[in-house]
Amino acid sequence: MSEQPIYSTRAHVFQIDPNTKKNWVPTSKHAVTVSYFYDSTRNVYRIISLDGSKAIINSTITPNMTFTKTSQKFGQWADSRANTVYGLGFSSENHLVKFAEKFAEFKEAARLAKEKSQEKMELTSTPSQESATGDMQSPLTPESINGTDDERTTPDATPNSEPRAEPSQNALPFSHSSAINKHWEAELAALKGNNAKLTAALLESTANVKQWKQQLAAYQEEAERLHKRVTELECLSGQANVIKSHKTELNQTIEELESTLKAKEEELERLKEEVDNANQLQAQRDALTEKLQETETRNKDLESQLAELEQRLESSQLEQEAFRRNLKTLLEILDGKIFELTELRDNLAKLIEGS
Repeated sequence: MSEQPIYSTRAHVFQIDPNTKKNWVPTSKHAVTVSYFYDSTRNVYRIISLDGSKAIINSTITPNMTFTKTSQKFGQWADSRANTVYGLGFSSENHLVKFAEKFAEFKEAARLAKEKSQEKMELTSTPSQESATGDMQSPLTPESINGTDDERTTPDATPNSEPRAEPSQNALPFSHSSAINKHWEAELAALKGNNAKLTAALLESTANVKQWKQQLAAYQEEAERLHKRVTELECLSGQANVIKSHKTELNQTIEELESTLKAKEEELERLKEEVDNANQLQAQRDALTEKLQETETRNKDLESQLAELEQRLESSQLEQEAFRRNLKTLLEILDGKIFELTELRDNLAKLIEGS
């Protein structure tokens, strides 16, 4: 094939809404391959993208095109031939910068190719008046009207230039000047007639050239349409490498997703362990709370018992001094127990607050 991909990337493809000329309309449901193609036969660069078997981008790069980066991951360019504006959304800024650099590179190459083509057309275009009048004695052939390559490059070396210069080199005596004047007048009249004929032929040739240019433009448009169709067919047949690259990219994406899924599963297991630990801590907290309640209940019981003992002590103080001493000892013991219970309650309260 004369047209081969020279650079490819993946992006989401958009086109400007033809009605509003403001909103973007996506032409692909997912990221597709966007490639630069070079046609060595026609010496042109094109941007082509296929969504399945449908060509969603078929844009020939011209020197007048400009690729504009509107954000960190989005760029656009206008195609006057397709009468639309294309937009590309990339996955990263690096892909956008690389695509823009390639666009500028191929745009410059297209400009140089166009200049070379124009130079070739100028060399084969309609000849100047100077080359047309250089050989007035030749018949009205295309070579005599347009001039050969040697005559266009060296117009001063025409065959009739030296014979017209001979009368000045071989001048006749002054006595024959009238005869010479008549001779030159006749030759001038003949030259004027030939010049008029050549001018008419030149005008006719110019008209023919215009007609040929119109026909050539029509042929070029037809050739462009046929070439686009051929390119689409070639792209369809040449998608093996692109499909392979797609497959490789998909495999890489699957591997990345699998690694991400594994990491998520590990994180889920870790969260489950944390939940189990939290449940255990909650159970311990509930157990400590129950113990605290039991201790408080026992404390109340002991306080009630202490009140009863105090009443008994007051009633029996007059009866036995020995019993009073024993009772005081018992009270001291009870006070120590109460103090220990109070410390235990405070410690349990602090423990609950700290958990």
